[in-house]
Amino acid sequence: MNRLKQDAFLHAEKRFVPYIMSGHPDYESSVEIALMLERAGAAALEWGVPFSDPLADGPVIQSAGDYARARGASLSKALEGAKEARERGLSIPMILFTYINPVLSAGIDNVLDRMQEAGMDGILIPDLPFEESGPLREAAKERGLSLISLVAPSSRTRMKKISREGDGFIYYVTSLGVTGTRENFSENLQKSIEEVREAAEVPVLAGFGISKPEHVAFFHSIADGVIVGSALVRCISERAEKLENRSTREEALREIEAFVDELTSKQKG
Repeated sequence: MNRLKQDAFLHAEKRFVPYIMSGHPDYESSVEIALMLERAGAAALEWGVPFSDPLADGPVIQSAGDYARARGASLSKALEGAKEARERGLSIPMILFTYINPVLSAGIDNVLDRMQEAGMDGILIPDLPFEESGPLREAAKERGLSLISLVAPSSRTRMKKISREGDGFIYYVTSLGVTGTRENFSENLQKSIEEVREAAEVPVLAGFGISKPEHVAFFHSIADGVIVGSALVRCISERAEKLENRSTREEALREIEAFVDELTSKQKG
């Protein structure tokens, strides 16, 4: 069953959903990081696919993708890594974060079939317009997978429609532009997120730019959860050498776990 539709995710009080790049800094350590993040309390995991033209990604995630691709990371390897993580005990929902070109190149049915085989639960494609997502959405549903929809502050005229048809969860984009850490957020976000939550029948998670404990606590107070990408990917990048070296990998994993614990510390109060 799709884990995004099970009680453990649906009724969680404070959902922390990290994004990491599959194959970064290498295949083995990215699987280890995924397992560690579940132990650290992640409610779900976004599993990124490195791509040559990542339009929605800021410099930190772009750099991580380039690093991973130089070491052989790909959509196919990402699906292999997801399957291995499941075989090694990962039990939280797992969402594939990719772009439409790699999916079309590999074949929609092939990608979705392999996702199903790997035990994944959803797919998020930031450059697939909602109005053009129907065929992929239906193909995903046939396999018990969710196509995650994004809602941006600029989506005013279509916000309710996207929210009503949300599956798995709604990804509320907290700011315009690409991913990356930020200092401040618009004062209008609370009202906008409230409108989305009223229309949606699934949890609404806030993402883009969330990088500090104060950010996590704030968005947990107005949304159903938070997604953190760039801040975590930067933390991983800073420990790339230690992660790639088996003798120092455990130390690096503990340091990343400590970063996550600090990031979510205010939500635990």
